[in-house]
Amino acid sequence: MTKKFEVSFEFFPPKTSEGVDKLREARTQLARFNPEFFSVTFGAGGSTRDRTMDTVLEIQQEGFQAAPHISCISSSREEIRDLLQAYQSHGIKRLVTLRGDVPSGEVSAGDFRYASELVAFIRAETAQHFTIEVAAYPEFHPEARTPSADLQNLKRKMEAGADSAITQYFYNADAYFRFVDQCDALGINMPIVPGIMPIYNITQLARFSSVCGAEIPRWLKMRLEEYGDDMASLRAFGVDVASELCGTLLAQGVPGLHFYTLNQSAIISHIIDNIAE
Repeated sequence: MTKKFEVSFEFFPPKTSEGVDKLREARTQLARFNPEFFSVTFGAGGSTRDRTMDTVLEIQQEGFQAAPHISCISSSREEIRDLLQAYQSHGIKRLVTLRGDVPSGEVSAGDFRYASELVAFIRAETAQHFTIEVAAYPEFHPEARTPSADLQNLKRKMEAGADSAITQYFYNADAYFRFVDQCDALGINMPIVPGIMPIYNITQLARFSSVCGAEIPRWLKMRLEEYGDDMASLRAFGVDVASELCGTLLAQGVPGLHFYTLNQSAIISHIIDNIAE
């Protein structure tokens, strides 16, 4: 396989020893694609902080660039400062910087309301030490008042010091291309890397999509439902859908692809092998 495009992979910190072993195996399989970085998510309200740190440091010790997610919801400036100092001391060079989700029953949002405020704080505290990734939403954030407001929010993150953005997943390439054109028109000139979600099963995908606002096109939803409990056929079809989407994106010169792995490697490996041929 000869890969001529940049890839990165997102993991979540495992909760069990079995999960740790599973993630190590997935990392080993995905490492052959020479990823630009592996990112590691950060639970709502900092609920996975220690496990995120442990996973990040293990990835780095294996010789890969690790990018911890850092979320401002429910965090104080002092807590974020301590976290930044810890990552700096371990030689971490990249962050995925997010507002984060408000945990159920949460009363205090913390010292930061928006990701742009967190980006500005990171720059003030650490100057240019970190490459800062932020989130972008081609189909717009589910809490956005208007599409224009959502675009302005992304622009504020860039102006605060973000280096590039990773999108929420989507299955309509035109949504991404229109979004990038709108960003260009507003002077948002940082790279916007499309996020890719492989299809493992329709129930899980529908649940994720209802939370994050990603659209499952009607034709895709109906085709997936048609497979019923035939998971092998559903996943083979899902590989074809994702491979075609990635091929379309790469043909238009996207800056890379970021895969939401769910700590699995087989389906993503098939997709990358397909588009690298």
